[in-house]
Amino acid sequence: MSKGYLIVFEGIDGSGKTTQIEFLSQYLATQGQALRAWGVKVISFPQYGQNEYADRISDYLSGKLGKLSDIDPYEMAKLYASDRKTVRDLIKGWLKSGKLVISNRYISSNKAHQGANLPKEKRAEFFKWLDELEYQTNGMPKPDLTILLKVDPKAGQENSQKDHKVDIHEKSLEHEQKATQIYLELSKKEKNWTVVNCMKDGKMKPKEEIYQQILRILHGQVFGN
Repeated sequence: MSKGYLIVFEGIDGSGKTTQIEFLSQYLATQGQALRAWGVKVISFPQYGQNEYADRISDYLSGKLGKLSDIDPYEMAKLYASDRKTVRDLIKGWLKSGKLVISNRYISSNKAHQGANLPKEKRAEFFKWLDELEYQTNGMPKPDLTILLKVDPKAGQENSQKDHKVDIHEKSLEHEQKATQIYLELSKKEKNWTVVNCMKDGKMKPKEEIYQQILRILHGQVFGN
């Protein structure tokens, strides 16, 4: 394919984004010539250890900058946007050369998690400001497809606690509930979103079952049959 394609995986903490991206990357590496020739590039945000903005984000998530209620969402959103901007030209270069770019979190993650720290009546203004910052001022490419992994916030929180030391977002069930609602609202309002329901009977589905759902979506919308 001559044109590159940007796929974004979104979802609250513990929704399984990293696992599904790993599955997808392995799948694409073993498929036929057409998919292999496309070439796959994977990027994840924040880029911990790669720049000063991501280091500051790490301090924020670890609680070193204070509680969630102490932090200005606009200032944090700028840090996340600045972290992303450091690889803008890299991503654009991949897309220009026809690569399939898979991003673990992107601009909508900034909306969901920082928007969760604002009153509902102030979120629309914040989203408009953030779109202008990320897409217009910083020149980030827009996703061709955003896949939202929908999980129950409590299940996501429990999943996060199994894997690693939780950050200030993951510790707060209220925050994850608000972020979930924002993600679902974005999926209805913004273009090119697909929601994957990762829950069944109150529990997360097996990761292999979720992966098969994602593959069906990608073959229907991106790869063809």
